[in-house]
Amino acid sequence: MKTMNAQQSPLLWWQKDIIYQVYPRSFQDSNADGIGDLEGIRRRVGYLRSLGINAIWLSPIYASPMADFGYDISDYTGIHPLFGNMNDFDRLIAEVHDAGMKLILDLVPNHTSDQHPWFIESRSSRDNPKRNWYLWYDARPDGSVPNNWLSAFGGSAWEWDETTQQYYYHAFLKEQPDLNWRNPEVQEAMLNVMRFWLDRGVDGFRVDVMWHMIKDQQLRDNPVNPGYLPHMPTCDQVLPVYSTDQPEVHELVQKMRQLLDTYHERMMIGEIYLPINKLVMYYGAGNNGAHLPFNFMLLSLPWDARQIAASIDEYEGALPARAWPNWVLGNHDQPRVTSRVGLQQARVAAMMLLTLRGTPTIYYGDEIGMRDVPIPFEEVQDPQGLNMPDKNLSRDPARTPMQWDNSVNAGFTTARPWLRLAADYSRINVQRQEQDPYSMLHLYKRLIKLRQQSPALYGGNYIPVHADTQALAYIRKAEDAPSFMIILNLSHRPCYFKAWQQPCKGRIILATSPELEGTQVADAVNLAGDEGIIIELEP
Repeated sequence: MKTMNAQQSPLLWWQKDIIYQVYPRSFQDSNADGIGDLEGIRRRVGYLRSLGINAIWLSPIYASPMADFGYDISDYTGIHPLFGNMNDFDRLIAEVHDAGMKLILDLVPNHTSDQHPWFIESRSSRDNPKRNWYLWYDARPDGSVPNNWLSAFGGSAWEWDETTQQYYYHAFLKEQPDLNWRNPEVQEAMLNVMRFWLDRGVDGFRVDVMWHMIKDQQLRDNPVNPGYLPHMPTCDQVLPVYSTDQPEVHELVQKMRQLLDTYHERMMIGEIYLPINKLVMYYGAGNNGAHLPFNFMLLSLPWDARQIAASIDEYEGALPARAWPNWVLGNHDQPRVTSRVGLQQARVAAMMLLTLRGTPTIYYGDEIGMRDVPIPFEEVQDPQGLNMPDKNLSRDPARTPMQWDNSVNAGFTTARPWLRLAADYSRINVQRQEQDPYSMLHLYKRLIKLRQQSPALYGGNYIPVHADTQALAYIRKAEDAPSFMIILNLSHRPCYFKAWQQPCKGRIILATSPELEGTQVADAVNLAGDEGIIIELEP
């Protein structure tokens, strides 16, 4: 039986802890403007602590024109007034640290806002000292764009500048020009941004679109995607083999890591949407790259036990020596897990997330089963949805305000919220679920507590056991500590599991259906649809 080995040295906080993503606009409004802010987050630190969270990741809070809701930055060392000011940030990080928790900031190094002083200088003239801080190129002889690269938000990735008679490259909105990371001055400027926040006490960074940071120097056309289908984003019409994931990007990631290593126990997450064999390259040679290249497998795979089991094995098998795995169920760019797999399977998914080997990331609201909220077209704000209106690609439905209680606007704000809330927030909210021992929130709390108390779960080995058309089973094992078998029914129908090769004798200590808890099992297990169990195995 194959065993995926855990790291032998003591675990660092980012290996043992659970990361919780806060989308600041939608977490808690403290000043009645309908938009969440830093003071609102600070007031909810106690809730996160009670949930069992140890690390908070904040989506961007920087100064920004908000063309892409903060991912278009005009000042990397300033706070947008919507979220508060630097004093508010300092109070938040102090409270987080006083609670024994960590704070991770989003870092957006690939592009700036077109309102950033760097770009304003760069576009002012061809001979400006900052001209080469961005990607400026001449038109082709016929006046057309330099190549066929496409923007993730629709259309060409090239924008003509009338003043200087050249095109600049933008992988996202035209208001988000890409930086030229081949320029050493750009590298040093961004390292200085990191130093600023590290000196302020930030514990790490989640690096946005890390695999985009370097582009092909020859500007070769991307190949046409033979698998493109009409429902897909228009950028998928070509395969981004020259506009992303260039070999030189790993040198840049290593430079960022070298800076982090000069501080005590700081860490770096990389946002990388790539196949597993390319994703693991971002750990770096000798683990000198990103600490956690985000593994989005559970966001994209069909909810099928055999495919998921095979992909877990592929991932575990591809990890470099001593590299630490991680798992993600949801984020601000993807439909919520409850909307992808359904409410009952979302409970099974939670059990999977919190029992697999590696660091888990929870997206705010998933712990209460929040669903994507239908946003009428006239209320859509996300540029991805606005620019491709016929494809239903808006990310707004997964970014709606946190549902705290059954009061007006779910306790998020006393004003009109920036995005509408779910119609059922009076039933689906934190306050109500805290009082219901069968709720999603209660399940998350119990799973988190069990994980934190169990060496086998937070740091043990992963042993695959079984997968068929319905069930997935695996063991988590550590020396001198209880071992667990996890059996998950990923279907809606009853399933029957028999451990042919691996003893399965023990007691169910946690289940998506609490009525099963305390049951003794021995080799054969019968599960109803949408059920998952954790068995503490007999020694």
